[in-house]
This record gives sequence, structure tokens and C-alpha cells, in this order.
Amino acid sequence: MARTILEVKGLKKYFPIAAGEQKGKVVRAVDGVDFFIREGETLGLVGESGSGKSTTAYCVIGMYSITDGEISFKGQDISMHSSKRPLSIKKDIGMVFQDPGTTLNPQRSVKQILSLPLSVHKIVDKRDPEEQLLKLLEEVELPAEYLYSYPASLGGGERQMLAIARALATDPSLMVLDEPTSALDVSVQAKIINMLLRLQKERNLAYLFITHDLSLMRNLATRIAIMYLGKIAEIAPTETFFSAPRHPYTQMLLSSIPVMTEDEDALKPKRVVSRGEIPSPVDVPPGCSFNTRCPFVTDGCFEEDPAMREVGTDHWVRCHLFA
Repeated sequence: MARTILEVKGLKKYFPIAAGEQKGKVVRAVDGVDFFIREGETLGLVGESGSGKSTTAYCVIGMYSITDGEISFKGQDISMHSSKRPLSIKKDIGMVFQDPGTTLNPQRSVKQILSLPLSVHKIVDKRDPEEQLLKLLEEVELPAEYLYSYPASLGGGERQMLAIARALATDPSLMVLDEPTSALDVSVQAKIINMLLRLQKERNLAYLFITHDLSLMRNLATRIAIMYLGKIAEIAPTETFFSAPRHPYTQMLLSSIPVMTEDEDALKPKRVVSRGEIPSPVDVPPGCSFNTRCPFVTDGCFEEDPAMREVGTDHWVRCHLFA
């Protein structure tokens, strides 16, 4: 079995509220998250808007200082902010954001954008630096003549390919992908996903893939984790996740996925209808955070927050039904 490359334990990230009626309270964006990623695999971190999945990603790359917990990468503690991390760690973790339009400098050419990380990490091929950049463009299926183009002249999918090339420039072993295809047309999404799968195989990359699209994860992820109100509700190998979901929230999400055929419908879990709305991460209810919506709620669900329990190989669930 491949070795663990990233391990997150008890991760918490709270944002204090500085003004307004709720001044003095905190937003519990991430509230005690545990997971790991092995070399060469993809962990799909899935959840509704506001579940804390992107915040988790930003803690992993060091964009946010964490409130509590521990993040280790290849056995080294990287819980500190990115500004305090050694360059060797920054070089080995790549990041691709949802909207490349906000992360690519419009005043820099493709050549300048790709040259910057190579220069910062001192990995420029002095014999033929331009050839080094052309190889990166080739890897992400962009033509060589784009080297002197600017982001504004590229399409949305091409800008995302450029963002992926920039992340690959330092030869990372882990890539954090924050909804990299959600802003793209469906046809372009497929091209990006196929490219990411090819790059993963060629480079033995590990992916932390942030998304709200469960269907996308069926053919992409090695394991899937579902987040709800800053906590992981369930994490399991992909096949197990879709064939034997245990948490009521997972069952609710899977049963609501639209299907095209009766055969696909037969594979879905029995329809689970939630009630109520998602509580605010400022006022999380006591006990299980899903108790306001769960159709199987019991008295104990209002009293104690359930712990994660292993119910199968690499299959963990945070629910009192499995106590």
C-alpha cells in the first residue's frame, strides 16, 4: 500500500466576528477534521456551500493559519502559515483555484507566469529555460505559440490549463484542486478531468479535490469524504461510498442525484428526505450538527456530538446510529 503523504488531525479553523449583532462570536468554518491522503490517490472532499471544504484546503496550503489541530506532510509538521513554511514544502504542494481569472496576473505573459515559480524555487534550466516552459505547455495540451500570449486572450478552459501548468512547474507530489472545473463548460470540464487523470498517472500525483459534485467523484476519486457544517460526516473508498453509504446525510445527497436510466435509479440508496435548513456555523446546535435535518434523529443526537467510528476498511462514519 502506498505511504501516507498528507495527514490532517483535529483541524479547526474559526473566524471571529468583529462587528454587528454577533460580535464576539466565531464562525466554526472547520471544526475538528481528520483525514489522510496516500501517494498517487485522489481524496474527494465534497460538501454544500459553506460546509468548510475550501477552508480546509486553504489551511492545508497554509493560506490560513489554523485555530487548532495538526497538518503533516511527508511526516513533517506544516501546521504553520505558508509564510513560515520552508520553500521545500511550498515547492512540493501545488494549488489550483476555482477561477483562474482571479489568480493569473493579466499584465504578465504566459512565459512570465510560468517562469515565476521556477525562478522562486531556483529550478530554471539555464541551458534552455524556454524549452522547460514549452514542455509545461505541452503537458497541459496548450500550443507552444501561447508562450507570449496574455491571460485575457485565452479562453476559460485554457486559463485553467495554464493555472494547472503553473502548479506543475515545481514538480509537486500533492495538488490541491479547489473546484477546478465548476466555472467551465461541460465539454471543457471533461477535457480538464481527463488531463488531470493523465497527469496523476504520469507524475504519481496525489490530489485533494474540493467539489460539490458527487457525480464527478464517482470516476475520479479513490476515496470520498462528505463535509457538513465544518465536520466530516463520512469518509470511504469510492465504490463503498456509492454502494453502501451509512450516514443519513450521505444517503440524502446520493438519493437526490439525477439519473438517466432505471438501472442507475436502482443503484441509488432509498430516498432520504431531510427536514429544516442548514444551521448557521455561528450557532451550531448542541449534539450532532445534523440533528435539525436528520429523519432518524433520537434524543441522544441532541445531547452528544458523535465521534467518528470505523465501520469497514477505510470507512468511517460520524453518527450515533453506529455507536
